[in-house]
Amino acid sequence: MENRQILDRILNCIKPALPKAAKTTLWLLKITIPVTFVVLVLNYTGWLAQISAGLQPFFNLLGLPAESAFVLITSMLTNIYSVIAVISTLGIPIREATILAIMSLVAHGFIIESAIIKKSGSSVIRMLTIRVVFSLIAGLFLNAILPQGEVLVQKQIVSDEQNFILVLKEWGVNMLFLGLKIISLVSILFIFQNILEEFGIIAWISKAMKPLMRVLGLPESTSVSLIVVNTIGLAYGAAVVLDQLDKNKMNRKDADLLNHHAVISHSQIEDPLLFLALGITIHWIIWPRIILAIAAVWLRKLEVKIKNSKKAKVQLLMSSS
Repeated sequence: MENRQILDRILNCIKPALPKAAKTTLWLLKITIPVTFVVLVLNYTGWLAQISAGLQPFFNLLGLPAESAFVLITSMLTNIYSVIAVISTLGIPIREATILAIMSLVAHGFIIESAIIKKSGSSVIRMLTIRVVFSLIAGLFLNAILPQGEVLVQKQIVSDEQNFILVLKEWGVNMLFLGLKIISLVSILFIFQNILEEFGIIAWISKAMKPLMRVLGLPESTSVSLIVVNTIGLAYGAAVVLDQLDKNKMNRKDADLLNHHAVISHSQIEDPLLFLALGITIHWIIWPRIILAIAAVWLRKLEVKIKNSKKAKVQLLMSSS
């Protein structure tokens, strides 16, 4: 009888999750499909390379090869998979590839992820500025401490096919599989979240993570979203963040603090493992992002504290006059 009750509770967690997952998937694809198509055209026509060329002198100052501009622009407009494909064709040293990897991990998917961030209540301009600035900080930091080396990245076989119809066909297939991936992953996330809430596990997780959250500078209400974002990424993890907001489990102020962390440190498992395939030592692209994310949150909290202090002084002056 008890097993039957548990099964019924799990089924009740599944039913409401599926429509929400379908709605979230549709919303993500409405952003992803047109953005990736535009980037596809820009890349195919060579315009993306021309845009990148203007930034090459700046990247030379960072000690990076001229092609680095193309890598980072590709990163900002697309995703980590595209960055892997570009880096794997350049044949650059591991040291430079590592610097590009961490910069791309902080600054990628601007258009798609900015739409997600905006929906959760944070300023898009602010988040983009943070990602660009902290991406540069991460690059400069690794450039200062990484030992010199001439070992090249492991090249992957990349098609040089220039037939646009075939390129378009490949893009369409990728979009189909992406849609299936999103609906599957988001459905699992929503079901898992509902199960955690139904059986009181979220409260236990929040309590267990309390000491860590203090170090990170984040409120307890963001603990579950933090785990999701750091394991599967910002785009997919946004489904849980937005759901937490809808259920009033987390307010917009807390979500904004979480975003300050998440835009710098997210997908700490899958994305670094992708770079491992190129021969990059992944610890160099994990812990610096965590440290920078902690700094971003505490700087934001300091900023809010100063603003509130100034506002209180103004109100005091106005009341006394």
